[in-house]
Amino acid sequence: MKFFVASTLLLLAASASAFAPTPLLRTTTTTSLDASKCGNYDFDVIIVGCGVGGHGAALHSRAQELTTAVFSGKDVGGTCVNRGCVPSKALLAASGRVREMQASSHLKEFGITVEGEVKYDREGVANHAKQLANRVKGNLEGSLVALGVDIVDGRGVLTGKPHEVKDESSGKVWTAKDIILAPGSIPFVPPGVTVDEQTVYTSDGALELKSVPEWVAIIGSGYIGLEFSDVYTALGSEVTFIEALPNIMPTFDREIAKQAERLLIRERPIDYRTGVFASEVTPGIPGVKPVTIKMIDAKTKEHVETLEVDAAMVATGRVPNTAKMGLEETGIETQRGFIAVDEKMRVLTKHGDGGEVVPNVYCIGDANGKMMLAHAASAQGISAIENICGREHEVNHDAIPAACFTHPEIAMVGPTEEQAIERAAKEGWTLGKSQGSFRANSKALAELEGNGMAKVLYNKETGKVVAVHIIGIHAADLIQECANAVAAGTTVQELSMMVHTHPTLCEVLDEAFKGAVGMSAH
Repeated sequence: MKFFVASTLLLLAASASAFAPTPLLRTTTTTSLDASKCGNYDFDVIIVGCGVGGHGAALHSRAQELTTAVFSGKDVGGTCVNRGCVPSKALLAASGRVREMQASSHLKEFGITVEGEVKYDREGVANHAKQLANRVKGNLEGSLVALGVDIVDGRGVLTGKPHEVKDESSGKVWTAKDIILAPGSIPFVPPGVTVDEQTVYTSDGALELKSVPEWVAIIGSGYIGLEFSDVYTALGSEVTFIEALPNIMPTFDREIAKQAERLLIRERPIDYRTGVFASEVTPGIPGVKPVTIKMIDAKTKEHVETLEVDAAMVATGRVPNTAKMGLEETGIETQRGFIAVDEKMRVLTKHGDGGEVVPNVYCIGDANGKMMLAHAASAQGISAIENICGREHEVNHDAIPAACFTHPEIAMVGPTEEQAIERAAKEGWTLGKSQGSFRANSKALAELEGNGMAKVLYNKETGKVVAVHIIGIHAADLIQECANAVAAGTTVQELSMMVHTHPTLCEVLDEAFKGAVGMSAH
């Protein structure tokens, strides 16, 4: 699952025409360009894929006055806008309102009483998500047209010849000096799992919210699974997580995961199984036959339990959408579908030692596997264009924040504490740690949202911030200050002397920064 703030996309799209170098009107299937402007090529840059990464690359390409075409595959906005970040945030927003209004004891502390049963319209909630996705998609497409980007509806594939991209549907070949691959990813469905997108579904099907099952099993407890557990329990479902690894929420910092388990799992109608595979999942018939899930021990592979539930969601991660792209014909070897790239986003012939740069071919976003987040893809797209223009640039992936939009939210930048300990030992420096709490924060208390913490990890010798992990109200917004600090190499000494607005949630971070240097906050 990817995470990208929809309002950012809307603002970007709405303002695109304001800074267009030379607005040009174009058709979606043919080019009006004079080839002489691009030397011997149809375009300076061709981008294969039009998700957030491809869109970001196209905007920056036109800002550099490069002639640009995007092969959209009839999927402008990609996973993030159409089947991921944007519609999932709409579902979380709507279901979150239901949860708030149903929390009568919580509201009573505010002096508020809600009379009668809180009801919701499932189709209305689903339509909110669809309409938002369509609106953002339209704005993205409009911004490309306004900036003079040619949009080719077909799926782009490499031909095996340098500088060429073929429209898979029409067979027409286009040429460009440089090519950026941005095909994105698709949900991963493990062997033995049968998906019908009705009773057993991936995140794609779940976002349509065709039903709210009484009991749903979620296979995988990462970002995607955790967010959907938030949606389902708010709307009245019971949830069972099935996790193959020994710990629930295995990709999160362990200290944060323990708090998340208390706040997001124990206090809700959720249970879980860890250390087990869903070896066989058979769809059911709504109201007639349950979904059957056979589980085996992750180590011994012996059968341990069979569950019968109303629905099952497969949230086991995503895989690159790189099949049948002409990579083999171009001499590009993949690893589990992932394309190897160097730090400048240039495609390599293979992973590991011995991989050589494929001239004039770049790969950004989920397909290179560096960091499967929408905003990481956008940053990589901008970086690729910078390198195409001869301005050497590398993305600092340690400074890219991520967030899980549950209630409360979880956000992080940099390695987990466990990873930071290993890094410090390997590189020979001392890891420092300081925490701030929402429990004593005036704004959080005013919201009656005192649960949560912010943890700052830093290099004791240099004072530079290494990582920050937050769980609490609006954590996804608070993390940006920390990501900027990591990117700029700001020290905890410097941050401790910066003034934070009172009363605001960001004072939780102020407390942590000051604590790192022996100071006390309010």
